[in-house]
Amino acid sequence: MNKNEKFVITINRELGSGGRTVGEILAKKLQVPFYDKAVIKALQREYHLSVADIESLKGRKHNWWADFKRAMGLSDIMGQPRFYKPTINQEPDLLTTDEIFKSETEILTAIADDESCVIAGRSGFSILADHPNHLSILIQASMEHRIERVMKRQSRSREDAIEVIKKVDEMRENYVKHYTGKSRYDTRNYDLVISMDGKTEEQVADLILAFIG
Repeated sequence: MNKNEKFVITINRELGSGGRTVGEILAKKLQVPFYDKAVIKALQREYHLSVADIESLKGRKHNWWADFKRAMGLSDIMGQPRFYKPTINQEPDLLTTDEIFKSETEILTAIADDESCVIAGRSGFSILADHPNHLSILIQASMEHRIERVMKRQSRSREDAIEVIKKVDEMRENYVKHYTGKSRYDTRNYDLVISMDGKTEEQVADLILAFIG
């Protein structure tokens, strides 16, 4: 990946690994926007971006995302990129429909075509696999690391944390397999695989920057 040209970094991560936080830190260090699935869902919900709406926007102008950002006040402020972040800190509902997935695919493709960015989740590793300047990352952690982090961040008991992790792991894997035909655990889908054990989010973001060069 060449960071001096328009690029996209996709981060797939396990719940409780800290991968989303790594993505946010990395985006800030690179001075590019950060997007995750909660942000994409919020855009769909707030601006009613159905597949039909997106097709209509695309029909009017090829780079519809840039026009959409300007119209909705989402574009850069004083030359500084916005860091898009949902206001809630709960795991979003992972249930979706074919229509929603299609609109998400169109949104992610348009974002990557328009600007350099970091994207966490949403099957970006597969949707953007053919992007000419794409770095695909998987961030994992041991079960104990994940349990402790979920307990702390979501104020859950150990038993609840384990149950949530297992449920989300299954739902995410089913989601990815259903819509991409791939497994999110297949390391062949990624350029870089990192374990969070013994590392801080800041350290991992710096490791990624060193890998990029």
